[in-house]
Amino acid sequence: MVSSTPEMLQGGVSRDEVVPSRKRIKLPPWLEVAKPRLIPLLLATTLGGMALSEGWPLSSPRLVCTLGGGALFAAAAGVLNCLWEQDLDGRMQRTSGRALPSGRLSPTAAFAGAISCTLAAAALLVSGVNCLAAGLSLLGLCSYVLLYTALLKPRTPQNIVIGGVAGAIPPLVGAAAATGHVGLSGWWLFALVMVWTPAHFWALALLLKDDYQAVGIPMLPVVKGPVVTARAIARYGWATVLLSIFGVWALPEGGLLYGLLVVPFNARLLQLVHRLGAAPEDLGCAKGLFRWSILYMFGICLLLVLSRLPRAAQFDIQTWELMQQVATLWQLQ
Repeated sequence: MVSSTPEMLQGGVSRDEVVPSRKRIKLPPWLEVAKPRLIPLLLATTLGGMALSEGWPLSSPRLVCTLGGGALFAAAAGVLNCLWEQDLDGRMQRTSGRALPSGRLSPTAAFAGAISCTLAAAALLVSGVNCLAAGLSLLGLCSYVLLYTALLKPRTPQNIVIGGVAGAIPPLVGAAAATGHVGLSGWWLFALVMVWTPAHFWALALLLKDDYQAVGIPMLPVVKGPVVTARAIARYGWATVLLSIFGVWALPEGGLLYGLLVVPFNARLLQLVHRLGAAPEDLGCAKGLFRWSILYMFGICLLLVLSRLPRAAQFDIQTWELMQQVATLWQLQ
């Protein structure tokens, strides 16, 4: 989850250098407020939740309805977030050109778009998936707009720790879409996204520290400084790595392949966490960790999907047979 608060980095470096695609693509106002760059990762974790269930693979219509409804709910949440923070954005020179504070899009039109997206998403999920998936998606929207944006963000440096629940709900939506209920595997991915979020977001917050301080948002780097933030990132980074290993058991099949392939992802994450801990003031380290954390979660979800392929199940069976043979030979010796 990336905030829509002001985006001027320390030393005059623009956020475009953190997320280069921002320099290459200029979105129309109605699409800009929907925050479409955030939606692919939310849909990826939705797919991860599906892959963890016995109902995988889903039929094409159910898959399309789930992802389409999830995208519309996420767009509505993004618009409502921009509406809530338009005054905050308007106070900053570098964000005053955004769609709402600049007047390129009226608040009335934005609100109408958010309501339309919400209604369309609910109708799509209720009719094409099930009520549980629709209800969880609505809960995610409310968590992001009310819990995180309105309540926690302006009040506590732990805002993203609690408010991260909004970004962790898509795996539950995926599980609900696949089976009609949420099992332990879906809750595992929910928990993984929850512990991943603070390390991911605080790396970005280190880059945006001056902006948050200027407008009075108590992000952890503002309240505690880079050193304490880097230590907190390290704790959550290690928690993410340790929790990710449980995917071996969360998967109905293909867990051994997942466990093997997740090792380099975790190694790279810990390497970048260690670099930041050694140089908390280095914006390059924070930028590298932020970028990799995005790829990391995409990678985890990709591994979950790959682990449900038939060949992954065969790999599991052959590996277990090999391990049993080795154990037998060891006993004979």
